[in-house]
Amino acid sequence: MPGITAPLRGPSSGGSASSSVSFASRVILLLTVLPLALAFFAFVLQWRGGLNDPASAWPSDTQKFPGMENSPIGSSSAFISSSSSSSSSSSSSSDCAEILSRSSSPSFPFYHGWKFDFDSDPRPKICITSSTSAGLEQILPWLFYHKVIGVTTFFLFVEGEAAKPAVSTVLESIPGVKVIYRTRELEEKQAKSRVWNETWLAGFFYKPCNYELFVKQSLNMEMAIVMARDAGVDWIIHVDNDELIYPAGAREYSLRQLLSDVPSNVDMVIFPNYESSIERDDIKDPFTEVSMFKKNYDHLPKDTYFGLYKEATRGNPNYFLTYGNGKSAARIRDFLRPNGAHRWHNYMKTPNEIKLEEAAILHYTYAKFSDLTSRRDRCSCKPTKDDVKRCFILDFDRDAFIIASTATEEEMHRWFLDRVVWTDKQVNLKLLRKGILTRIYTPMAIIRGLKESAVFTDAIASAKSLSKEKFLSSMEKLQNKNSSVVAGKRSLYPNRKMGNLAESQATARKVLEFHVIQPQAILPMSPPNPDDFQSEFTEHLVV
Repeated sequence: MPGITAPLRGPSSGGSASSSVSFASRVILLLTVLPLALAFFAFVLQWRGGLNDPASAWPSDTQKFPGMENSPIGSSSAFISSSSSSSSSSSSSSDCAEILSRSSSPSFPFYHGWKFDFDSDPRPKICITSSTSAGLEQILPWLFYHKVIGVTTFFLFVEGEAAKPAVSTVLESIPGVKVIYRTRELEEKQAKSRVWNETWLAGFFYKPCNYELFVKQSLNMEMAIVMARDAGVDWIIHVDNDELIYPAGAREYSLRQLLSDVPSNVDMVIFPNYESSIERDDIKDPFTEVSMFKKNYDHLPKDTYFGLYKEATRGNPNYFLTYGNGKSAARIRDFLRPNGAHRWHNYMKTPNEIKLEEAAILHYTYAKFSDLTSRRDRCSCKPTKDDVKRCFILDFDRDAFIIASTATEEEMHRWFLDRVVWTDKQVNLKLLRKGILTRIYTPMAIIRGLKESAVFTDAIASAKSLSKEKFLSSMEKLQNKNSSVVAGKRSLYPNRKMGNLAESQATARKVLEFHVIQPQAILPMSPPNPDDFQSEFTEHLVV
C-alpha cells in the first residue's frame, strides 16, 4: 500500500506549488503595473489640463485670507489672479519687486509706509522727557523708534554735543520735539525750584558726577511736568538715550495701546528693565546689533533667579551691571513731582502704582567698548575706591571708572571681555533655556527699517533746508518760551510762587508734610542678591 500511494501524492504536490508560484507572479505584476498606469493616467490628465486645482480658483478680488487686508501680499494681484501667460509674467515680476522692496517694513498701528500718520487728537497722549548730551547717531534712532510705538511729544533737555547747532537744528525740525537748552537763565530758574527745600532729594545735593546728573535730571523732569500739562499730555515717562521702551503684553506693538489698557485709578506704571548682554566686543550701533538681554528679577521665578545667580553675574558686583529697578510712567495729575530719575511721586498723596508683567525698558548699558572711556571722561574724580564712592552710585560704575582711568588699552579690553561680553556660547544657551537671558528682535527690526528707509537722513536733509535766519529766529523764540514757561503759567505749587520769595519755606514744607510724609528719592538700585534674600527670609522667620 505505501508503495502504491507514494507515487500518486508526488505529482499532486508539485502541481500545487507551481500553481502558487504562478498566482504570486500575477499579483506582483498587477501591483507593479497598476500604480504605473495610474501615474501615467494622472500625468496625461494634468498635461491636458483635465483637472482643476481648487486652490488656484480662489477669488482674486472678493475674498482674502484673514490678516491680509493690511499686508503687502494681500494687496498684490500677482499671487491671486490668473490671466494670459505674457501679462501674468509681467504682472508677477513687477508685483514681486514691489513686495520685496517693502518686505523690510513692519506694520505698526501708528506708522504707515514709513510716515507718521498720527490722529489729530491721539489718546492717550504720551510724552518722553530726557536729558541728553549725545549726537544725532544715537538720538535719531531712539527718537523715531518711540514715535513708531506711539509717543507723540518729546521734551529734550540738551547740552554738550546735543546742544550744538548741527544737532539741535535737526531735533527742532522734527514734529513733536521741544528742545530746551541748558542756559544760565534755565539754571537760575531751576535754582529757585522748591526741590531744593525738600528733603526727598537732599541726600544728592552738592555731589559730583552721577549724583549731580541725578539732581539735574530731577529738576528737568519737574519742568517737563509743567510743559506736559500745557501740551495736554496724559502720560509722562523719563527715558535715557540708551534705553528703549518695549511694550510687550499689549494687543499691538504699541505703548499707547499698553497705557490705554491701564485702569483709570492707577497713577503710575512701572516698567522693569532688561539689560543688554552683548556677544561681541566690536559693537558700533547697539540698537541694531544687540538682540540678547538679561531679564529683570521681577520677570523671573525666584528659584531660577537665585539658583543661577552666580552664572548670570559672571564675577561682577551684582546681577546687572548697572541699575535694576526699572523706570515708571505717570499720569499727569495735580501735584505730580519727580522722585528721582526712575520714579514719580505726588506732593499730596501716595500714588497708586502697578508693575507690568511683560513690558520692559531695554537698557543698552556698556554696549560699546568706548563706553568705558566716555564715562570716564565725563567725571573728574580720582580713581581710588574711596573717591569713586562720592561720584558713582553703583558698584560696577565705580569699578569701570577705576579700570578706565588706570589700565592700559589692552588691560581695559581684557577686562571688558571678561566682565561685559558674553563669549561663552554654552553658558549663553543654558541661560537662554532657563529664561535668564532672552532674545528680543523687534526694536532691532524697527530701527533697521527706519535706517533703510532713509528716515534719519531725510530728517537731517529737511533741517538743512531751513534758512539760517529762520533757525536763529526759532531758537530765540524757543528760548523766550522756555524762560517763561513756569513764571507765565499758573503755579503748580501754590505755596512756592516765584514772586513771593520771602515766604517761609519751612512753613510750606510743614503744610505738605501734614498731608503726606515725602519719602526719599528712589536712586538707581541694583537687583537683589542672595544675601538680601537671606536677610529678608531671616527677618520673616523672626517675625
